[in-house]
Amino acid sequence: MSVNAKQTNWGQFIPLVTVFFFWGFVAASNDILIPVFKKAFNLTQTQSQMVSFAFYVAYTVGSLIYMLISKGMKQDLINKIGYKNGLILGLLISAAGTLLFIPAANAGSFALMISGLFTVGLGFSLQQIVANPLAIALGPNETGSQRLTMAGGINNFGTTIGPLIVSFAIFGSATAANTEASVESVKIPYLILGAAFVLVALLLKFSPLPKATETNTADTDDLQPGHHRKSAFAFPQLVLGMIAIFVYVGVEVSTASNLPAYMENNLGFETKDIAPYVSLYWASLMIGRWTGAVEAFDAGAGFKKTMRFIAPYLAFAVFLLVNFIAQHDLEPFYIYAFVILVMIAADIASKGNPARMLLIFSCLGILALLIGMLTSGMVSVYAFTSVGLFCSTLWPCIFALAINGLGKHTNEGSGYLIMMIMGGGIVSLLQGYIADLTNIHFSYIVGIVCFAYLAFYAVRVTGILRAQGIELDKVKTEGGH
Repeated sequence: MSVNAKQTNWGQFIPLVTVFFFWGFVAASNDILIPVFKKAFNLTQTQSQMVSFAFYVAYTVGSLIYMLISKGMKQDLINKIGYKNGLILGLLISAAGTLLFIPAANAGSFALMISGLFTVGLGFSLQQIVANPLAIALGPNETGSQRLTMAGGINNFGTTIGPLIVSFAIFGSATAANTEASVESVKIPYLILGAAFVLVALLLKFSPLPKATETNTADTDDLQPGHHRKSAFAFPQLVLGMIAIFVYVGVEVSTASNLPAYMENNLGFETKDIAPYVSLYWASLMIGRWTGAVEAFDAGAGFKKTMRFIAPYLAFAVFLLVNFIAQHDLEPFYIYAFVILVMIAADIASKGNPARMLLIFSCLGILALLIGMLTSGMVSVYAFTSVGLFCSTLWPCIFALAINGLGKHTNEGSGYLIMMIMGGGIVSLLQGYIADLTNIHFSYIVGIVCFAYLAFYAVRVTGILRAQGIELDKVKTEGGH
């Protein structure tokens, strides 16, 4: 394997991004399952968020299992079995999770349903530990986070079509009269998904992805004389970055997972009519990430400047196209084109500096949530969905900043960061609890607190990395998870 080559190894990178698609497809589809399970099992808003909790806490459990196995072997598990085998094993674990939907649907068991999602998440945790640093490693250091951004764009293509496909599988077309769903209707879509996991595992087996990694084996010394860092926890950028990943995934997931209940309770939407707006939220992340992915290509500055304006609207066009195919009314979404301009301006203002980008987009996330909380009707819906635009850039910003300078501890650090994806479940559960105590409109205060911490991390990590002699302009990033 050629690590950090002068050019991106596209032959290895392209099969890798397949798994990013699956992560997005399943994560966004959970937002359709939440209102379906809430009605089918007569759940409170807090209880319905167990869908997100079970799925995202699996990342933490999976990371802990990975670390315990590595310690038992006295060797990093991924360094032992290799990148390719790690991805294949993760896909097969996720496939096993989809099989639980058969007894869950037959018995009408909510516990078995979320157990299936938990098992799918376990497989995803192993895939994430492998895929994120690998995406960074398959080419030059300078564009590593842009490759992660591009992979995130594929992830968000999955998040955009996932809710639409699952909603169609459960309810039928947008013009169908069916407004209710049985638990039985969930079974077939997830069994097909499991078959897809197995198929991709077979394709990866014969793909050019490296079997083993040569990365992250160099020793890492503290730049302060007389000190040697023996653990990833010795790096403050990682420790604070773990909290940042927790709250980032938390606000990203909880904003979307509570949106269906807000639209049903406050705006009178039917469950089956909410899917396009959930799709718009996740498409917003795709819009931002396609914009950032422009920097991953070897092209002239003029081309990149032009594509910064074209790429987001190409992504928006994909959203419109898939909703047109799904026979949804597109007229309510045209105005969103103006909201995208705000994201483009923020991207330009960041100048590729990850800490500056993290700060700007976090502040815009706070503004979007405040507008959503202080307004009503469709204005609030567009404000809440625009949070996706401002989350779009945050994953690679945090990830690149948090693992920068870790050297041989990079795989370990990556595992710790993936562990913190549990924030998607815990923060969603917390927002659901606050919604039950007050109302869903007010519950979005949770997201504001999350963004406030991210703004703090952006400022704090700048000082930490500079103290270690790391220049932020060499840790460029332009997009999202």
